[in-house]
Amino acid sequence: MAQSPLHWLFNTVVDFYLMLVFVYVIMSWLTALNVVNTRNRFVHLVGSFLYRITEPGLRPIRRMMPNLGGIDLSPVVLIIGLIFLQRVVNRYVF
Repeated sequence: MAQSPLHWLFNTVVDFYLMLVFVYVIMSWLTALNVVNTRNRFVHLVGSFLYRITEPGLRPIRRMMPNLGGIDLSPVVLIIGLIFLQRVVNRYVF
């Protein structure tokens, strides 16, 4: 069965946002471990862009989750939620 253009667009946008969340998580780990230097202009621009793109999705989850110290599980919850949303929409809407 062929996908409609709207179906393709929805899946592409969700997949792209998931990829950005993964890159943000890896970038935050590399920054925390001092592997990348945030004083580098390019690294700072990429990190700032990823923060501004992913923070609107992560902020409400962080507010609802209990404080676990230095462990931030909000990206995991966001990724699971987006995959769940994508599967529900694909099954019942498209």
